[in-house]
Amino acid sequence: MIHERAQAWERNADGRKGESQDMGKTFNVTADCKRELHYMVDISARLAAIKSYIDRGEYFTISRARQYGKTTTLRALDEYLKDEYYVIRMDFQMQMSYAKFRDENTFSIAFAKAFIRIIENMGITFPGRMQTAAAELKSAVRENKEELELVELFQLLSNICKEADRPLVLIIDEFDSAANNQVFLDFLSQLRGYYIDRDVSPTFRTVILAGVYDVKNLRRKLRPDEEHKMNSPWNIAADFDVNMELSQDGIKGMLDEYEADRQTGMNTEEMAGFLYAYTSGYPYLVSRLCKLMDEKIGSRDITGAWTKDGFLEAVRLLLLDNNALFESLTSKLLDYPELEQILKGLLFSGKAISYTPTNQVINLALMFGFVKNEGGNVIPANRIFDTLLYNHFLSLDEMGKADIYKASLQDKNQFIRDGRLDMRRILEKFVLHFHELYGCCEEEFLEEEGRRYFLLYLRPIINGTGNYYVEARTRSLGRTDIIVDYRGEQMVIETKIWRGNEYNSRGERQLEGYLNDYGLQTGYMLSFNFNQKKQTGVHETVVGDKILIEAVV
Repeated sequence: MIHERAQAWERNADGRKGESQDMGKTFNVTADCKRELHYMVDISARLAAIKSYIDRGEYFTISRARQYGKTTTLRALDEYLKDEYYVIRMDFQMQMSYAKFRDENTFSIAFAKAFIRIIENMGITFPGRMQTAAAELKSAVRENKEELELVELFQLLSNICKEADRPLVLIIDEFDSAANNQVFLDFLSQLRGYYIDRDVSPTFRTVILAGVYDVKNLRRKLRPDEEHKMNSPWNIAADFDVNMELSQDGIKGMLDEYEADRQTGMNTEEMAGFLYAYTSGYPYLVSRLCKLMDEKIGSRDITGAWTKDGFLEAVRLLLLDNNALFESLTSKLLDYPELEQILKGLLFSGKAISYTPTNQVINLALMFGFVKNEGGNVIPANRIFDTLLYNHFLSLDEMGKADIYKASLQDKNQFIRDGRLDMRRILEKFVLHFHELYGCCEEEFLEEEGRRYFLLYLRPIINGTGNYYVEARTRSLGRTDIIVDYRGEQMVIETKIWRGNEYNSRGERQLEGYLNDYGLQTGYMLSFNFNQKKQTGVHETVVGDKILIEAVV
């Protein structure tokens, strides 16, 4: 049944396929994706999973970060459900302006008008008694405007649900645009009451609220003097566990379709692996990188665009892009200063953070998409956001004219030889400057700030030409691997705190294995040593068949 439904949805969604092929599909990064116009990942399995919630009569929220494919999913869900359900899909940001929430009467009239308009636009001949119930709602709007408030509105909606020959599904997109309003909270309370009494009072089979904020986080939208408004208005919501990220196999399927059209010669499996490794399946990031490779880099060389070098160029361009998603993320750091503290600790100090569901700051970071919960540990959501945040925080240091940054600006022309980055020379100069500037600082300062200062020194050298990211699986107080991509050449630099010779030898063997993963012969180590008798400088050592350039500060 699920397979047949997925096929039917595909047929309906691709009804204009011939027309779209003539015009050519594109990768979309604005509004929702449409199968006839855009290359997109097959989401039929996601739709089937969401339908299982609806079939059980669950009320739930789809709470995901911005541009995570929520609207695309809801529009597709509307089509997917239409043979079994009447779907009332609203967008509060488009259909319900702020003025509509000033009181119950105004809201009820606006909601009823939107509801009626959606019913009429379905173009369906409804059963006679359902038409009568819908006419009663329309008449109440026209003739009894002043008396129509939430209680009366829900009684009329209940009559429609009672007389309908199919269950009704109510979907409200961008619901959190109204979540700081008492009228909306009272609306949620009415939904809750009818859900509890659904055995005696007909109501919607399912209500789906979609937005960035989860209902349980609505308190974050209220001013401190309004927190009395929160009174568990929707504590009936089921946990929504459907995975909304794009899988690597799903990305490959999208690329296979593109490759069949364009015949670039790309290895779609390899490219899907690159895209997933850097984005963790974040829909906007996947589409944006593909769009850059197709339209920007591909306009010069369509074959080279879909190679590893082309992909890394797309990553560089994306991180230089001033897009709405990045602006939204960084603005949250201003709105919630506590986020900055926890993210800086995670990024620069390698502080291990365990996921704790009662920690509101961690929940904020999760909700806005900065981090994810992996095996009970809080880690950066993806490499792109990771580097975006590093760049953001480091740019603030640069504006503060940090001494190590100023030293880098003076040195930066020394490190490019025949178009290649001389990482050994960078380490040599960094050791020299760091010892001069910070050698007398206390151990706690060096341990907290060492890695940050190395990135602050590195950034102006590669900025505009190269990229870097920090490998999540090695992020800890003990060690962090920084991966630098410079004109197609990759370098691995392990930064760590010196814990003795035995620990250092173990780190060398770990780096050797990591170089094998990357197919590299040379790796780099930067150790922050607090031993008063330490010997600073850079030397070369051989481990197995690998050459390690080790720097000690």
